[in-house]
Amino acid sequence: MSDANHARRTAVYLLDQVMGEGRLLAECYAAGALEKLAPEDRARAQRLAVETLRGLERADRILKKHLKKTPPLMVMNVLRLGTVELCSGGAAHGVVNAMVAIVSKHRRHGQLKGLVNAVLRKVAEDGPAEWAKLRTPRLPNWLRKPLVQAWGAEVMLSMEAAHFAGAPLDITGKPGVGLQALTGEQLPTGTLRITGAGQVSALPGYQAGDWWIQDAAAAMPARILDVQPGERVLELCAAPGGKTMQMAAAGAKVTAVDASEPRMERLRENLARTGLAAELIVGDALEQSGLFDAVLLDAPCSATGTIRRHPDLPQAKDGSDFGELIELQARMLAHAWSLVKPGGRLMYCTCSLLPDEGECQVEDALEMFPEMAADREALALPGVEPEWITEEGGLRLRPDYWPERGGMDGFYLALLRKSA
Repeated sequence: MSDANHARRTAVYLLDQVMGEGRLLAECYAAGALEKLAPEDRARAQRLAVETLRGLERADRILKKHLKKTPPLMVMNVLRLGTVELCSGGAAHGVVNAMVAIVSKHRRHGQLKGLVNAVLRKVAEDGPAEWAKLRTPRLPNWLRKPLVQAWGAEVMLSMEAAHFAGAPLDITGKPGVGLQALTGEQLPTGTLRITGAGQVSALPGYQAGDWWIQDAAAAMPARILDVQPGERVLELCAAPGGKTMQMAAAGAKVTAVDASEPRMERLRENLARTGLAAELIVGDALEQSGLFDAVLLDAPCSATGTIRRHPDLPQAKDGSDFGELIELQARMLAHAWSLVKPGGRLMYCTCSLLPDEGECQVEDALEMFPEMAADREALALPGVEPEWITEEGGLRLRPDYWPERGGMDGFYLALLRKSA
């Protein structure tokens, strides 16, 4: 049975984990944070947590006027969640009562229920009008600074507007399967975009395995790699498997490698649902051997390109692991190149907005390997603007592209060919 307050309590728990423990929402979900909820409450808890993280700066600015000092994190997160609900059209009486009930049942902070009641009643009066006047929330400085350095202040504001707007549902269909039962916009790159999708598993064709979720930007690497029937293809860091399924559906013999057993389990489930086949290996990408017609490396990265879908990332992280990631990417790119047979090709990609994880990696690799060349011509997919193609021959995608269509994830990719 659905329980809106259980969903709200879970959303507060998720916010506490992100801002108090530095955990990503995906980690909380994998650890079973949503397990005891009914499907509709699970969706509600996720939506409330994500919307609160998106609107965090606005919520904090509104609350600051009504707080003499910052309360404990759990209480602050209840106030933030309540503020976002009230400013998004939530019924004042229901929202305030629900938030007071959450705090009153807390063994350490129950005595602060009066504060929550008083503050949220004030927010209910003037918060919604104030909310609309506040600026678009900005990224924390640790991330904003390097991104402004890379793209400029004006582009940064456009990217933040895309982050705040959130992301529609993008899907990739199996070749030859009609998706007419789904109402959406066919993007020029081949992705179908659906706005206001609701429960994904209830959409036509999901259970039949006719399609899978995949952002328009994330679908481009496999489209550009353009594997052919019968080709031997290796995908490194493959889970949850959107690209694996694209290549398997094209008729390639795909070997998919990922270090995470839980993530690989999701890939197994996706393959079973779609009726597609690939060889799956749980293991270290740097320990793989052999020679392949094509290799796709979606390297571990900062994931800064996915903030419109994952607003928890700037709150949970602080950038301290960027240096390690950049080093790992360089090692993986070099190793992946050693697995490409003469005349073959490597697709290098990251869901990052940082040039150090994209453009700079490929620049360095092109200097290091004389037999490597970037294939610019292959990047000219329908819908790709010429100015997205970079100096070294890669493709730079950003959240502020296609603003009238709902944007796309930030992504970098390069198709690298090995001389025969």
